[in-house]
Amino acid sequence: MAAPRFTDQLNAQIGNEFAAHNQYLACAVYYDALTMPQTAAFFYNQALEEREHAMMMVQYLLDTDAEVRIPGVEAPVSDFADVIAPIKLALDQEKRVTEQINGLLRIAREENDFASEQFMQWFIKEQVEEVATMNDLLAIVTRSQHDLNDIEEYVAREQGDAGADPTAPPAAGA
Repeated sequence: MAAPRFTDQLNAQIGNEFAAHNQYLACAVYYDALTMPQTAAFFYNQALEEREHAMMMVQYLLDTDAEVRIPGVEAPVSDFADVIAPIKLALDQEKRVTEQINGLLRIAREENDFASEQFMQWFIKEQVEEVATMNDLLAIVTRSQHDLNDIEEYVAREQGDAGADPTAPPAAGA
């Protein structure tokens, strides 16, 4: 069984992941309204990825016979000043999630909860990728903010579907 202190925080993180899901949906809708289908699709996919992360955490709690509590989340930001704002917000969100994931790993280590520490390793790797992706996207969108077609071309070229990660933890309901 996972350490109670870890499972309490993992339940809270499930809410954080669902909040990220909703925020990415709001970003996707913003870009969809601007007729930026590539960027919208990128954020719709990011939203699904965040939901999947939450469901991985749910499955881990189920597998370790821990209580699962799905917390409520606040409404996402849905009004943006320009095409840069949603990506800046997404980068800030990914940096915040990285801190949260690192905190979960820290708790697992402090509690000598080796299974939970191992579970969190995949999320550590994932956050490095997420921050790097948003950093790159922010650089491109900042540089090309007045040429939406350039942004769309970049997203189409660079953000293609990488396929499923065979090292990812199982997700509940998958």
